[in-house]
Amino acid sequence: MADLRARAFWALIIFAAIALAAVAVCPLVGGSGLDYQKLVRRERPDWNIFLQLRLPRALLALLTGSSLAVSGTLFQALLRDALATPSNLGVSAAASLGAVIAITTTIDREAAFPLVWLYALIGAGAVIFLVVLLAQTNKRFSSFTLLLTGIAINGVCLAAVLLLNSLAGITKSFQITHWLMGGIDPVEYSTLSLLTLVAVPIFVWIMLRARTWNVLSYGDAWAEGRGVDTRSLSVRGFIAGAVLTGTMTAVTGPIAFVGLIVPHLLRGLVGADHRVLLPAALFGGGAFLVVCDTISRSVLAPIEIPVGVTTALLGGPFFVWLLWKR
Repeated sequence: MADLRARAFWALIIFAAIALAAVAVCPLVGGSGLDYQKLVRRERPDWNIFLQLRLPRALLALLTGSSLAVSGTLFQALLRDALATPSNLGVSAAASLGAVIAITTTIDREAAFPLVWLYALIGAGAVIFLVVLLAQTNKRFSSFTLLLTGIAINGVCLAAVLLLNSLAGITKSFQITHWLMGGIDPVEYSTLSLLTLVAVPIFVWIMLRARTWNVLSYGDAWAEGRGVDTRSLSVRGFIAGAVLTGTMTAVTGPIAFVGLIVPHLLRGLVGADHRVLLPAALFGGGAFLVVCDTISRSVLAPIEIPVGVTTALLGGPFFVWLLWKR
């Protein structure tokens, strides 16, 4: 037990230091270099670019990557499937559908962005409501039911998104396509504060139940034999992961494969015990997305690659490798 606590402590310290280093260094890197002497003296425009554009962007990437990695780790424990991701359960697809509805129905482009966030959250909330409803009415509710429900939601939402995109005009279609690629854009610090207030309590709740996720990952029969209410815990765990994923997707758009790549890489480094894996995923996922976003805005500067494209280019081959390995 003491050895496990030491491993969890050092995993937390090491990956927190990596995340802090990513947030400190990556905003200084970019296609158009900053004058570091002006930064030290806080002179314009370099100081404004760093403080108002690059630093909020890095913090948003850190928060989003942490949320997606923790959600992916949690869903893999709930579904007992190493290939499970937040998108498997339909949360990202439903949030995307809500955002696309907002884009297609809003005339004023300036007013569209708050509505995109709101509608995306409504879409994610609808999935949560559906899962809770299934849990109350289905006597055989299980992780397998969650997975099948997510597959059905993904199919329906994808068809609806394609339909709306085909009916939209050229301008709206471009906005829809850009949003669906997923991207990290600078946001106000007030928005970052709100996202933090939503995410941090959920992080704490998930971390405090790391021992229970270990038991649940061995199967319902094993967990129930040790006094775990698997049905209630699965629903609450899904809601926690869905709120994290839906909230971040509402701001950034769907960013794929972070919840798949990071947990797998970290299992090889720190092991499968969630008391160590979850803290590592919290900071490792954030650092991973900060680095990916820096690559996206730097490699073809001044042209920006959406970070969702970068993570997909990394995650697609990784996913195929996992399937081949299994």
